[in-house]
Amino acid sequence: MSLAHRADLIITAVMNLSTKKIAFQFASVILLACLIACQEEQTGTGSGIQKKYSIYILGKDAKEYILETNTLDSGILYPEKTGHEINEKEIDRELIVRDGYYYLLNRKKAVFRKYKVAATELKKLASAPLENFSVDNYYWISKDTLLLTGLNLTDFTQVKYALIKTDDMKVLTIGDLAIPRPSGKYTSVSTGFVERRKKQLFVGYTYHQQLGSYDYTTSDTTYLALFNYPQMTIRRIDKDIRSTYPGGTNMVQPYSFNDEKGNYYFMTCPGIALGNRADRPTGIFRINTGEDVLDKKYFFNISGSVINNHAYGIWYLGGGQAIIRTERKDLFKGLNDHYSAAHFEFYLLDLYAGKVLKKLALPLDKGTRRASIIVSGGIAYISINSTKEGNYIWLYDIKTDSLRKGLQLSGNTDFIMRIDQLKK
Repeated sequence: MSLAHRADLIITAVMNLSTKKIAFQFASVILLACLIACQEEQTGTGSGIQKKYSIYILGKDAKEYILETNTLDSGILYPEKTGHEINEKEIDRELIVRDGYYYLLNRKKAVFRKYKVAATELKKLASAPLENFSVDNYYWISKDTLLLTGLNLTDFTQVKYALIKTDDMKVLTIGDLAIPRPSGKYTSVSTGFVERRKKQLFVGYTYHQQLGSYDYTTSDTTYLALFNYPQMTIRRIDKDIRSTYPGGTNMVQPYSFNDEKGNYYFMTCPGIALGNRADRPTGIFRINTGEDVLDKKYFFNISGSVINNHAYGIWYLGGGQAIIRTERKDLFKGLNDHYSAAHFEFYLLDLYAGKVLKKLALPLDKGTRRASIIVSGGIAYISINSTKEGNYIWLYDIKTDSLRKGLQLSGNTDFIMRIDQLKK
């Protein structure tokens, strides 16, 4: 029964009272309350209605929250008041968010779980067994079929995949990909992106060398493996040394996309926060529509441009334009303060011309890797953790090339870890 229908029943009952004046006043109050509730039901500001956006917050006291909201354009939210505090240690920012649901791998319990925000909690809905698996990347084959790629948990040397039906959380298939294991001085491998084109599957990867307990480096090569899909049999492996570490863990930050023409772009991340090969340039590669090899004529050298820095994360705006998140190497001392020091800037690129258009007039951001931008309705919503100005969602109007502050995250907010679109 709708709230409006319930309001009609209440008013009818009250109007049957002997004192008409009192009844009318009481009915008016009830009607007003129900109309407000009806409006909340329609806009999604009330409970029980799927909202449009999700925000993952790290609190000043190390508590973590998930907030859901219908607008990023204005207002102020306090995670301790309207957020859902995450009490379970199995939840972290490496989430896959789609159509109001949250998916996450619990490595210790060897299950891949599906969640939804309930009235007071992030509620477990279902689980799929996934043993000896560490997720690097996800790719939606269809609305309810998810392809996960990653590594074995024992030594991170074998690339694996799992195909999961997310409506009932059933594992359809799981297996190994025929990507050569690391050898010689290299001790591990990582997959940085996955892309399917009809009956072909691209997997970008590279190798790493462990130098110490907390120190590593990366090979100088980007590898592109081509598989038959759905057979998962290998066709060939290509190499490119123009840059290294293609992509990254896309639950944490996006590194690739398709443009309107069907061209596929991906960014490499050799900087110290990912590849730890700062001598190699951050670059953008392209696989042209209808092709199954890298475009050898295309390489957007980000580090060799006016940016003169490394970058992590890319978001497509349409029309050949994209935003990247770049670091200021003069503002941090090393990995110890890379996350806490505000040193990230945002630049607007023309991918077709291979040109840096401008630096966006935003405060310096902090947080090494984040799912920090949503592009929707001609607006790029950019989350900023600013030491000076606080935590805001900024709105970049793509058509008018203008910026303004939107929603503020206050109270116990320390970092905006990620923002996601729940409803498109």
